[in-house]
Amino acid sequence: MKKLLLGKYEKRFHRFLEILPGFVAWSIILAPAIGGLIAPNVIAYGIIAFLAFWFYKSFKSAFFSFKGYFILKDWETISWPRRWKKEKTVNSLDWNEIKHVVIVPNYNESEEVLSKSLQAFAGQKQIDKNSMFVFLAMEARAPGAKERAANLIKKYKDQFGFLTATYHPDNISGEVRGKASNEAWAAKEAKKVLDKKGIPLGHVTVTSCDADAKFHSKYFASLTYHFAMDSDRYLKFWQSPIFWYNNLHRVPFPIKMIGIIGHAIHLSDLQEPSRLIFNYSCYSLSFKLLHGVGYWHTDIIPEDWHLFLQTFFENKGLIQVEPIYLPTSIDAPEAKSWFGSLKNRYEQCKRHAWGATDLPFAIKESMKHTEIPLLTRAFRIYKIVETHVIWSTNWFLLTLGATLPTIINPAFSRTSLGFSLPRVAQTVLTVCLVALVVMVMVDLSLRPKEARPKTVFDVLKEIVQWVTLPIVTLPLSVLPGLHAQTMLMLGKRLEYRVTEKV
Repeated sequence: MKKLLLGKYEKRFHRFLEILPGFVAWSIILAPAIGGLIAPNVIAYGIIAFLAFWFYKSFKSAFFSFKGYFILKDWETISWPRRWKKEKTVNSLDWNEIKHVVIVPNYNESEEVLSKSLQAFAGQKQIDKNSMFVFLAMEARAPGAKERAANLIKKYKDQFGFLTATYHPDNISGEVRGKASNEAWAAKEAKKVLDKKGIPLGHVTVTSCDADAKFHSKYFASLTYHFAMDSDRYLKFWQSPIFWYNNLHRVPFPIKMIGIIGHAIHLSDLQEPSRLIFNYSCYSLSFKLLHGVGYWHTDIIPEDWHLFLQTFFENKGLIQVEPIYLPTSIDAPEAKSWFGSLKNRYEQCKRHAWGATDLPFAIKESMKHTEIPLLTRAFRIYKIVETHVIWSTNWFLLTLGATLPTIINPAFSRTSLGFSLPRVAQTVLTVCLVALVVMVMVDLSLRPKEARPKTVFDVLKEIVQWVTLPIVTLPLSVLPGLHAQTMLMLGKRLEYRVTEKV
């Protein structure tokens, strides 16, 4: 009976935590309207505080993206084997003993899409390709999966030390369809291969990537260096900046605008002074660390931040993410039609925003693992809350927050604070355009040639498109985030939908 009661209260507590992200988001969105009537001064000072925060975030992103550009260019010139030979110590791993397991989860991607990723792996420089063990993580339910895999293995089998396909069975009890469950199955199959070959897990990295990922040609050489040299190699993730450069020149301009600002922000975030960094999308870690936590949880959809939290709480809060400043290029959401591409972007963003489910997990695990310093736990939870709350509320606060209280409460608009609030907001956001221009220029300098403006008309067209940024961010970033959090608040569940590849 006692266990039943504890289970009942635990479920209620979990449900409360699921409600929290959506409840907080909607409270913030509605606060300028409701609070503008009840406590306009409090709302005004809250809006000013957020504007100051946005000013800080904007210029921090601009500064670190600008700095990151030069770091990327410097890293592209480095000979990683030579650096290892020069800097190795008695505690370093032997370069030639390090192996890389690469898991490429996919559902119904074409041979062409997968072939491009395999070609990028085959084009890795400064390492022996025999050190790479590539696993095509296929879904058994996908039509033609075995035929596609067989064709790819036949074409690329001589390019790597090992290339095979795994077939994740459907309808395993307790599993949710998606990247996490597929990768977990593939990683366990990879463990069998490593054991059979007598390769110790302590000498192996595992890289999770999307089916369309093209890693920089020196990524795995850099990963080998950092894995060999870092004394905390079993407590680290390695993360490269992710750019939508595979097809940026083809996608509709609203998606292009979202991607460009995202590139600069991702590059900036890798340099976060607080080190509150999470791995995302395509990342690497030691196989020993992955095996130690039992692989990816198979009952969740967003697997990247969740895996970090798994390892973080199981390893006394000592897990960190280290940057690899060599860009990984992936596909922007694209479909055969213009509006189909926008729909793909919406669904992709909603799926990413479902990461708000990590908040209940993080809070419950934080309560269990009291051996981790309180501030260490609190800062990680804060980062999750900050990311998801800003995601779904920033547009409303920046565009409507300063004007709604004065419209709804005419008496407040006649006060000094009410009169000044819209003007303060306008001034801050105008100054923030400087930061935006810096981030645009950084991205423009990093883009491949086919994605850069080629004529004066192209430049003018892109400038006009940038004017639409406040409009396109609402349906393609903010609303899908709010949609996911609202679904979670109402107790609904998200079904994993693979976005179409062209």
